[in-house]
Amino acid sequence: AAGAVLGTRTALLAAGAVLAALGAAELLLGHCTRRFGGVTGDVFGALAETAATTALVVLALS
Repeated sequence: AAGAVLGTRTALLAAGAVLAALGAAELLLGHCTRRFGGVTGDVFGALAETAATTALVVLALS
């Protein structure tokens, strides 16, 4: 839907930002799981902040 309204380039940038955000959150989740032996609410909050920040940085740099 984003491609139809905003153009293919914008849709690809958004998809790339989402993939980068998911990757960063996945890396942090793996690290926290190994380090703490599981996850807590604080870890979930950190995952959300990491994903949002990563997506914004990718979009700002492109």
